[in-house]
Amino acid sequence: MTPGTVLLRPQVTGVRHGMLDGAWWPRSRDIGAQLRGLVTALAARMGPITRVGLDRDAWDGVPDHLFIDHRIVHVDWFPLGDDTLLITRDDENLLALLVVPPHATQPQAQQAMTQALDLENLAEAEQILVDTGIPSEADPSS
Repeated sequence: MTPGTVLLRPQVTGVRHGMLDGAWWPRSRDIGAQLRGLVTALAARMGPITRVGLDRDAWDGVPDHLFIDHRIVHVDWFPLGDDTLLITRDDENLLALLVVPPHATQPQAQQAMTQALDLENLAEAEQILVDTGIPSEADPSS
C-alpha cells in the first residue's frame, strides 16, 4: 500500500453499517492535484461522482469544481476536519472516507485503513488516526 491508495468496503450502499465507507491515503495536501485521481478511481468502480465535500482549511489548492471524464464534479466546503472526505455519486448516495494524512507511515496507514473498512468499526475518523498513532501535521512532536 502506497500513498494514493483508496480502499472501499466491498458493498457500498446507502445503508451505513459503521461511521465510514472506506479510506484514502493522498500523496499530498494539494487537493487540486490529488482529487482528480481519486474521483477517477471511484467513478470507475461506482459510476459518476457528482460532488466532493471537504474542509477547505485542511487542504491546499481547493478548486470550486473539476471537469473529469466530460462531467463537472462540484467541490463543497464543510467544517469536516482534515480526516474526512464526503463523496456523492447521486442525490441519495453519500460515502464517507477516512483521509489518512500524507505523512503517515505505511504501517500506520494500513492499520488506519483496515480499521475504517471494518464493518464493526464505530469510531470516527479522528479517533482512528489517534488509535493508530498518526500525529496531526500541526503536532510539533510529529
